[in-house]
Amino acid sequence: MTSEHTHQPTPEQIRRAPKVLLHDHLDGGLRPGTIVDLARETGYDALPETEPDKLGAWFREAADSGSLERYLETFSHTCAVMQTRDALFRVAAECAEDLAEDGVVYAEVRYAPEQHLERGLSLEEVVEAVNEGFREGERRARENGHRIRVGALLTAMRHAARALEIAELANRYRDLGVVGFDIAGAEAGFPPTRHLDAFEYLKRENNHFTIHAGEAFGLPSIWQALQWCGADRLGHGVRIIDDIEVADDGSITLGRLASYVRDKRIPLELCPSSNLQTGAASSYAEHPIGLLRRLHFRATVNTDNRLMSGTSMSAEFQHLVSTFHYTLDDMQWFTVNAMKSAFIPFGERLAMINDVIKPGYAELKSEWLFRQVASMSAVTSDSPAKDN
Repeated sequence: MTSEHTHQPTPEQIRRAPKVLLHDHLDGGLRPGTIVDLARETGYDALPETEPDKLGAWFREAADSGSLERYLETFSHTCAVMQTRDALFRVAAECAEDLAEDGVVYAEVRYAPEQHLERGLSLEEVVEAVNEGFREGERRARENGHRIRVGALLTAMRHAARALEIAELANRYRDLGVVGFDIAGAEAGFPPTRHLDAFEYLKRENNHFTIHAGEAFGLPSIWQALQWCGADRLGHGVRIIDDIEVADDGSITLGRLASYVRDKRIPLELCPSSNLQTGAASSYAEHPIGLLRRLHFRATVNTDNRLMSGTSMSAEFQHLVSTFHYTLDDMQWFTVNAMKSAFIPFGERLAMINDVIKPGYAELKSEWLFRQVASMSAVTSDSPAKDN
């Protein structure tokens, strides 16, 4: 009898599998129809398309440039329509709904409050609107038979000078729906060390933070994020592959930074589809996630920007299943990695793993056994009767 562990999950099983998302941008996941609606309501007239399907296609095509800087330009349109309390509330609620519908049971969604002040909102009003939207989205998901918990990560832009202010904001709302802090934006020319005061503050407050590092830039970005700034996780971190040597005979040697990352179990917030768009990887088959999985790094699977990449957590896992022939066991491994690395208390993480994630995968795995038994029964019933 073939073991269920050798079977690849079906697309439907991938969608139903409990998933954990650590790296998702609120302003990178809007529904195209919502952008059109909000642009009309707020008088924003610079959209490249006003028909939702065409607008969604435009975002994906514009993001397929191979350049992180060009990729980031697409956010000017989404941020432009996220400048009112009602808009932020709607976008956050729909984000939670969409993730829950896709089987995500826990998500940390990040956004930069400083990018939503153009129509007079205060930083606090931005945070409160988004938090209320997430709670509403969780409620709607429950009504539709799904369960999800969403925490917010407040992001500071690395080219600006408000990191300490945003870090203090994250700390004030840490028990009100905000679970941590992040910096994002173009890496080249804007090292994380420019914001050491923010990271030192967060460490003194025993708060959590992740840093975008090792996406477009290389090992120096990762090294600074860890050894100068003290990041708990690496946003992307895909360029750690530059410190791993694979010889012609298949032997593998880890450099000291790669060894440190693996030994310390530092989570890597890997985003395969996004990495292909920004040029950090050339194909799914060549994406470092395959090797990092084999070497047992603390690798996690993420969406980054669902609108720009035309993706979802299910789509990301489908690409990996098709490319690396991953099974439900592999999916569970990535998911447990992510839940272990979340910024909520240990007891809550453990409960999610033991009471939600593992039972969910066990139920999916059991389907292979019952399908196999049903198939064997059908074969037996179709066999011609033997004469005695």
